[in-house]
Amino acid sequence: MATPHANPTQAEVDAARNDPKLANVLYHDWEAGTYDEKWSISYDERCITFAVERFRAVSPDHGPFEHALELGCGTGFFLLNLMQGGVAKKGTVTDLSPGMVEVAVRNGEGLGLDVEGRVADAETIPMPDASVDLVVGHAVLHHIPDLDQAFREILRVLKPGGRFVFAGEPTRIGDLYARKLGQATWWATTNLTKLGPLRSWRRPQAELDESSRAAALEAVVDQHVFDPTRLERFALAAGAVDVRCVTEELSAALFGWPVRTFEAAVPPEKLGMPWAMFAYRAWQRLSWLDATVLAKVVPRGLFYNALVTGVRPAPPVSL
Repeated sequence: MATPHANPTQAEVDAARNDPKLANVLYHDWEAGTYDEKWSISYDERCITFAVERFRAVSPDHGPFEHALELGCGTGFFLLNLMQGGVAKKGTVTDLSPGMVEVAVRNGEGLGLDVEGRVADAETIPMPDASVDLVVGHAVLHHIPDLDQAFREILRVLKPGGRFVFAGEPTRIGDLYARKLGQATWWATTNLTKLGPLRSWRRPQAELDESSRAAALEAVVDQHVFDPTRLERFALAAGAVDVRCVTEELSAALFGWPVRTFEAAVPPEKLGMPWAMFAYRAWQRLSWLDATVLAKVVPRGLFYNALVTGVRPAPPVSL
């Protein structure tokens, strides 16, 4: 497996501004060691439930699937938790970032799961035709420059009748309000914690500077935002059938993005478990509100997250 990058130099960051694939490798290698902590990722009942519920929110087929492939696996959050939840038996995790693949494989081995890892580009998946039963990803499609090619590859590696499920994709409007809320929260927190009584709540300036550099690189790796209909069209154009896109998180996103940004701007020891439980329970309640009330009256394009599924068609039966 390739050696992960260290923290990128400014010259590498500058070069990556015009090369989204290099930006993805640099950013995700940079974040690999702390990614789970940053996004509150775990491999326990909380995240198993979250992953399985996302899958079931869009897919009518709950498995178990024999062999699942994850694109843009990161540290393995989606597939490893789906496997623990009984959705898939065997897994292959792939990512452009060697650092992320290394962490995902290590996480899978630590959980006792049947997982292998490959450094791979979603536009040229290094697997045989019709070799997997399920392709999944979480917050990955918006990083891929050529989505038409990526969906053709997804359909190629799926067995006839095999399914893909992608979750956590930002909608066009959702991305707009999430970014604005995040920017406003970062500005307010980093400025208020300069004041005398609040200085103990300020992270060291070097950490804040590094977070700002990472955020600048993160803006380069995000290639797309989606209207739900546009996301469906990518899948349909590749030949998928039974394509369906749903959206989720409106009030939960309006709450969650400022919370996540605030958490990134202050020393973690200042918050502790009571804060974590408050944030999680509040997000749960707002997600319930979104799913049971707002989804019935609010257009799907206003929600933050898009989830899409589809199936590789089976060949026609010869008579």
